[in-house]
Amino acid sequence: MLYLVPTPIGNREDITQRSLRILGEVDLILAEDTRTSRPLMKHYGIETNMRSYHAHNEHAIVEQLVAEMGEGGNFALITDAGTPGISDPGFLLVRACQQAGVTVSCLPGPAAFVPALAASGIPCDRFHFDGFLPTKKGRQTRLIYLSELPNTFAVYESPHRIVKLLGQLIEFCGADRQACVAREITKLHEEITTDSLEALKAHYEAKPSIKGEIVVVVAGK
Repeated sequence: MLYLVPTPIGNREDITQRSLRILGEVDLILAEDTRTSRPLMKHYGIETNMRSYHAHNEHAIVEQLVAEMGEGGNFALITDAGTPGISDPGFLLVRACQQAGVTVSCLPGPAAFVPALAASGIPCDRFHFDGFLPTKKGRQTRLIYLSELPNTFAVYESPHRIVKLLGQLIEFCGADRQACVAREITKLHEEITTDSLEALKAHYEAKPSIKGEIVVVVAGK
């Protein structure tokens, strides 16, 4: 069996009791980066063996992992933060497990865009999630598509590209479109700011050294 186990996106308390139990009971934890995940495991006294599973090795090892589970192994997949498969490795292994008849179970838990949407003050009864936009080829095409959506959309962005993204959103969506920039969600320096795209761009131009994964939520057309 394969368990997809969400891990905290910041605050270590944001992990369920069931997730901790599963991580302690499985035969192996597949971790996106064992160095990142080890402090969390140590904090909760989990001593289960870990093995690296990430975007650079998944194609090479997925068949072996499925074979091991097919022989009776119970594995848990975790990523550095959040829910496996949501802008993180997971899809390839899940699909291979399903094709091989290995049961897959996903535990509920954190995903950064969910609290960003809920706290944005922008309608989120219907929304589109686009993850990380292409950095070069195809980026403009995606921005044009997103700008025409009637519903709210959310994307991920890195700190060093946030001002550039806000500028591009102004170009395609208009300076007055309402948006929210959420960063360091659940952490000590959490910042969730809702304003026009123009005001948000000015805000972050004045803060050139920010850190943390960023979620940008933009109102629909």
